[in-house]
Amino acid sequence: MNPHADDIKIRRGRAFRAARWVITAPFRFGEWLAGSTAAHVRNVVTAFVQIWANKARSLLTTLGIIIAVTSTITVISLVQGFGNYVTDMLRGMGTNMIFVIPYQPGGFRGRMLGRVEMDIEDVRAVIGRCDKVRRISPMIFAQVTIEYGHEKVENLQMRGATEQFQTIRNFFVDEGRFFGPIDVDNSEHVCVLGRDVLRDLQADERIVGDYVYINSMRFRVLGLLEYKGNMMGENQDALVLMPYTTAVKMTPFFRRFMPFMVEATGEEDAEECSLQIARVLRERRRLEPGQPNTFRILRQDEFLRDFEQVKMVATSILSGLVGISLIVGGIGIMNIMLVSVTERTREIGLRKSVGGRRRDIMAQFLTEAVVLSSLGGGIGIVLGFSICYVASLHPDMVEVIVPPWVVVLAMAFSASVGVAFGIIPAFKAAIVHPIDALRYE
Repeated sequence: MNPHADDIKIRRGRAFRAARWVITAPFRFGEWLAGSTAAHVRNVVTAFVQIWANKARSLLTTLGIIIAVTSTITVISLVQGFGNYVTDMLRGMGTNMIFVIPYQPGGFRGRMLGRVEMDIEDVRAVIGRCDKVRRISPMIFAQVTIEYGHEKVENLQMRGATEQFQTIRNFFVDEGRFFGPIDVDNSEHVCVLGRDVLRDLQADERIVGDYVYINSMRFRVLGLLEYKGNMMGENQDALVLMPYTTAVKMTPFFRRFMPFMVEATGEEDAEECSLQIARVLRERRRLEPGQPNTFRILRQDEFLRDFEQVKMVATSILSGLVGISLIVGGIGIMNIMLVSVTERTREIGLRKSVGGRRRDIMAQFLTEAVVLSSLGGGIGIVLGFSICYVASLHPDMVEVIVPPWVVVLAMAFSASVGVAFGIIPAFKAAIVHPIDALRYE
């Protein structure tokens, strides 16, 4: 006998069997998949039959899941809605806007720097030496009293600025005109009023060109601002704007304590612009290396980025808090499924006696738990959408849109709860001995 010939026959046989296995594998996998799919479909149908047979118990069982999913969708959607509202409002103000304010550093080193001041010369130095600054305007803040006819409004917010304020902050007039550079240079007694001021004075648009008294001084109304709404709790329509030169005369304190706002040449230039401003102001104050700044630079894009982080953290924390109720709902499903296993012990015994395998019994009860929790999740999603829709109908409510990822997350969590808390009852059902099950009363 030739051992080499036997070797060749063995190798050929192995190769033939391997080739046959590779060729027939898709067909065998298809048969397994078809059988497995059919079994899953039967389990799902059986689960729905059991749920329908015990409608009241099933509803009470899924109540925890329903409440959890509803609250999750509602809370996250409201947080996202308010967050998007504030984000859009901040972006509307411009992400290339920068505020510069006087600031007294803390500690001994800060006190050694003496009195902190900022005046119009600082503003002129910044606009003259910083090429990344597109526009700039001093800012004067004060509360004033305004009178018109027999009406009087007290504690009204006044802002002193230049004509560039309207472009930097998007505060444009829709009636009359804004004050111009000549009005600023000549310290004219002119003003622009917000729409709520007009309402409080019980006046109409004919007030444009007429005179009002601000802190007992006569001012001519040049124009009316368009509606701006609230921002961070501040009513932007209850506002009086006037040239900063006029405002300084009314509040001399701001002559040496004059914050200002800057518009950078672009959003990508905001950081470079703030560095240029810091360099100019440090040179004017003769601050040595290592000495703290006697001013603070607040960038709008940084504030927006910080707010986005706060929104993300708030969403995560609230999601975790309302997600705890999912665990409670899962415990309820597990308890009811354990009761169901006990009630259907004889059914389990019959299935095993006719050839039912452990994994078939386990799959049946696990499917029932998943279907039960998924139904609760579906009902919770519908209720969450309904609550958000009704909330959006309120005229003072922000637009509430349910993010798609929240729906996917809620449904995934619901199914996961069914798997996690249904595995114990399913395992208990699978290990029941058929003889004991058939004897169970």
